[in-house]
Amino acid sequence: MDYTTFDDETLVRLIARRDRGAFEALYARHAGLVLGLTYRILGERRQSEDVAQEAFWRVWKGAEGFDTSRGNARTWLVSIAHHLAIDVTRRSQRRPVVEMDADEDDDAWNVPDESADVVEAIEARMSAAEVRAALEQLPEAQRQVIELAYYKGLTHGQIAEHLNVPAGTIHTRARLAMQKLRDALSAPIAWQER
Repeated sequence: MDYTTFDDETLVRLIARRDRGAFEALYARHAGLVLGLTYRILGERRQSEDVAQEAFWRVWKGAEGFDTSRGNARTWLVSIAHHLAIDVTRRSQRRPVVEMDADEDDDAWNVPDESADVVEAIEARMSAAEVRAALEQLPEAQRQVIELAYYKGLTHGQIAEHLNVPAGTIHTRARLAMQKLRDALSAPIAWQER
């Protein structure tokens, strides 16, 4: 059987029936993309390969749960890889202990930046090339905030510290960037200001 003629969704349906040929075809088609994404997030080859392998393993284990009404197979696979890589990044970061009497301005109140979820929602609707083109149109300061949040999994507080600018400035840059991305891609995205 020539699996290269099947679309991704068909391959995933076959994988759900434990068809190894379909799995190999999906892997051959998207391994470079998944490894590239994980490497961009993690910056370390071995760790990136491990995460990419885990993403494909999860596709093998969870193919029967894939729902085409929620998106395409490529986006599903990339989303799995992205979440795994961000999890690795966050586990490797030292987390502050939240004290019950912490001041409101205390870094202990930092929570992960969820603007990455907005970028994922956009990517689910648009091709990677369109998203990259839209990101490149952003002013450098705004693009940097989105990339640090999405690819590094940093919070607004961590981005502020990394860039040595006030947290309010980071929040403003993220909000403006998300508005510009939404407008550029003409995708109706639900946006919640934080």
